[in-house]
Amino acid sequence: MKLRSLMTVICGAAMLAACADRQTAGDVTASAPRTHDLVLIPGGEFVMGKDGEGDYSPAHTVRIDSFYIDRYEVTSAQYFEFCESTGAKLPEFWEMGVFNSGPDYQNHPVVGVSWGDAKAYAEWRGMRLPTEAEWEYAGRGGLVGMSYPTGDEIDSSTANYTIEGVATGTVPVGSYPPNGFGLHDMSGNVSEWVADYYDGDYYAVAPVDNPTGPEKGKFRVFRGGGWHSGPFCNRVYFRNALPSNFRDYNLGFRCARNLHPLASAD
Repeated sequence: MKLRSLMTVICGAAMLAACADRQTAGDVTASAPRTHDLVLIPGGEFVMGKDGEGDYSPAHTVRIDSFYIDRYEVTSAQYFEFCESTGAKLPEFWEMGVFNSGPDYQNHPVVGVSWGDAKAYAEWRGMRLPTEAEWEYAGRGGLVGMSYPTGDEIDSSTANYTIEGVATGTVPVGSYPPNGFGLHDMSGNVSEWVADYYDGDYYAVAPVDNPTGPEKGKFRVFRGGGWHSGPFCNRVYFRNALPSNFRDYNLGFRCARNLHPLASAD
């Protein structure tokens, strides 16, 4: 198994000291948390991964059934509702302004949750975590052969990520343009847990239809880069992994569910 993840979830020379408790144009919605908003992703075929030497190689054809996925990353307000309802532990870093976490950042993506925390929240909503293949298919937004959800380039107008070593913290979900499926922050803002165990060699043996990852492993996959990740780690095919009990200030999640049946999401 070839684990490429750094335990600090940093890709490049991100500077934590640059993270600030700030208000930007996107923060105007910070006091009005997003409601659960599901997007139907139509089933189809795509090329997953990219040929090369990384664990995202070889590129291979995958067919995905239609499914629903959250338009936005799960917010602090939404996760707090889960904690209040179930007695679950509040996220790591809660009420730490340096990480834009807590009640003053209701519409920012929740951070400081483990894979198990994310799974429990999804189940509380009658949902699940997306598979790694579903996540990449949705993240590509219908584009073919592109490195990012909105094209082959990334800049400060398309995603929230570390630029030239400067990381500035999360922003409210939906602050950047969506991809072709209408999904926001599939690159940037926070990385996202997915359902699969990690295996660096899995792509060589993965089935074509609806792959769900290895049957076992020591780590769980997360995707999507984040505010504390450099441009390369924000590529839509880039893979990373951590122990399932790990909690990080650059790591959150979104939920998915099968096309049938469709229960209430709220």
